[in-house]
Amino acid sequence: MSLSLRGLHKRYGSLHVLDGIDLDVGHQEIVTILGPSGCGKTTLLRIVNGLIPHEEGEVIFRSERVTAPRPEMAMVFQHFGLFPWKRLYQNISYGLRIQGRPAGETDRLVRRYIGLVGLEGFEEHYPSELSGGMQQRAGLARALATQAAVLLLDEPFGALDALTREQLQEELLRIIDVEPKSMLFITHSIDEALLLGDRVVVMSPRPGRIRFELETGFGRGREIESLRASDRFQALRHYLWEALRRPDADPGPLPDGVALRMEAKP
Repeated sequence: MSLSLRGLHKRYGSLHVLDGIDLDVGHQEIVTILGPSGCGKTTLLRIVNGLIPHEEGEVIFRSERVTAPRPEMAMVFQHFGLFPWKRLYQNISYGLRIQGRPAGETDRLVRRYIGLVGLEGFEEHYPSELSGGMQQRAGLARALATQAAVLLLDEPFGALDALTREQLQEELLRIIDVEPKSMLFITHSIDEALLLGDRVVVMSPRPGRIRFELETGFGRGREIESLRASDRFQALRHYLWEALRRPDADPGPLPDGVALRMEAKP
């Protein structure tokens, strides 16, 4: 396993946010997380990255407990997270400089990932001079350039228009085909969870628990347009929609061969 969460609890005073989260993310596996607003998805991601503490449980990465941010894990935020006073090149190189990489290696990596996300020619532009989609490409390039083994993505495409969002979903799938990573991806979109995920995890309302998880079975090299039109995709989409819409009801049958794991109720 690349990453393991065991018995995670998080409280803010009397507010119980996360309640006993157990989750594994395999080597080069993409796990997407769905759940209602306020169920603790973003809090969970920040705990995994070592940005905030938790009261109980542990996060294990490569057999070591995570208690602070690690260079092997990188976050991509919904609102880009770029420094407005830094040019694109400087923004993408920032994490590498924090890591103490040599100047030559930093330049090579920055230019590689600027090219990989299609931002050649914009190296000297400030974030305010870039579109929302371009800023999110820059945020993705910054995370990839650090050579992190695990990407933690907090609704990275949630603030974008529908067309740009789909373009970046396709871009992310293309990049992951070239450079496979383990990914924990937060989203409110059922379609996005299925299009990107090898496994979809569904959380309950606060306090956040894992209700169930299912394997999509779509494999790598997936193509969004044809995948969305497939019977399997439509059946999984309906199942997840019903599960989120009526959490106490039976969502109905799953397609043949879909592995479903239900969490034990407390």
